[in-house]
Amino acid sequence: MEQYPFIFSNKLKHRLRRHLAYWTFWWLFQAFLYSFIYLDTGKYPYGLLLTDTIIESMIFMPVHIFLSYSLIYFVVPRYLLRQKYWPTALWVVALFLVSAGMSTVFSFTLVRPLRDWLTNYHGPRRSISFQDVALALMAGLRGGITIGGISATIKLMKYWYTKERKNLQLQKENAETQLQLLKAQVHPHFLFNTLNNIYSFTQNTSAVASSLVMGLSDMLRYMLYDCNQPLVSLDKELKMIQDYCVLEQIRYDNRLDLTIDLPKNAGDFYIAPLLLLPFVENCFKHGASNMLEQPWISLYISIENDTMKMNLVNGKPREAGNRPPSKTGIGIINVRKRLSLIYPEKHYLQITSEEEVFIVNLTVELERKTAQAVKPLLKITPRLHA
Repeated sequence: MEQYPFIFSNKLKHRLRRHLAYWTFWWLFQAFLYSFIYLDTGKYPYGLLLTDTIIESMIFMPVHIFLSYSLIYFVVPRYLLRQKYWPTALWVVALFLVSAGMSTVFSFTLVRPLRDWLTNYHGPRRSISFQDVALALMAGLRGGITIGGISATIKLMKYWYTKERKNLQLQKENAETQLQLLKAQVHPHFLFNTLNNIYSFTQNTSAVASSLVMGLSDMLRYMLYDCNQPLVSLDKELKMIQDYCVLEQIRYDNRLDLTIDLPKNAGDFYIAPLLLLPFVENCFKHGASNMLEQPWISLYISIENDTMKMNLVNGKPREAGNRPPSKTGIGIINVRKRLSLIYPEKHYLQITSEEEVFIVNLTVELERKTAQAVKPLLKITPRLHA
């Protein structure tokens, strides 16, 4: 879509240019079309007819703009794309009738005096008959249906094309992610067998080391196998985050002040895998690891209705007080892309930097699914044996 910024870009300058081009084309198209239709009467020279139709087309432009933007920015996104077909039909009929009424009013208050002025008509004021009103309404409906249909069609074509491109991009991102996972799975059985042996030896010598090996094994299994699915249980995602924090905390002995508050009612929710880990990684990489004294991290995740809210705060060194937050790291860039592709208009992400802290606020509208609805792509799931 970057190849056609004039058509697809959401930058203000491109949007203004294409809307201006669209309405300029419609204005001139109508003017020339009706100038040739009126030419058949033979009463007036073509120059006068063209002048008249150019001005008349401009007069009706506000009606057509009102109708088109009401359809493409109100009816289509709010009702049609949400498969609310009856409200869509009612709104379409109502807007067409309103635009036809506006066109009728403009015809008698602006267009008729304009024609009299251009043709030097000085006779008695003509009365408005029922037939005149009916013809004006039909003409208004005809013009409204034409421009409304064209505008809605263009909007829908652009929407479906953009959606298809996003789906293709998401498939590409998933394919690349799976490729990286496959590279990491060169010898997965060797890895887990080795962990089995380490776990067996440490069980009798160190309970702490044994639990750490178990936590590492669970993390690796989750990353290598469960993450092949498009969605994973939020419980598993949160457990992996917790295991990761525990493993990281070991490096800091008792220096790290780590606070984790996770929801207890996450079992019915599903989330894209490894969506939260990059934020937590950043806390350790750019925050705690650079603080010589009293490093701290606070992670709070809650669920309200179907929405997950994450507040992640970590301290940072004083000398980095005015340094911008890590928004451009490859991990965060990838997460932003995945959020825009998987959760369009269903997420909110804000990363801010205060004088002594980094703050991440993430809100995601999750999905509810039964366990059977998310089927694993791999049937083999290794288990860690004592």
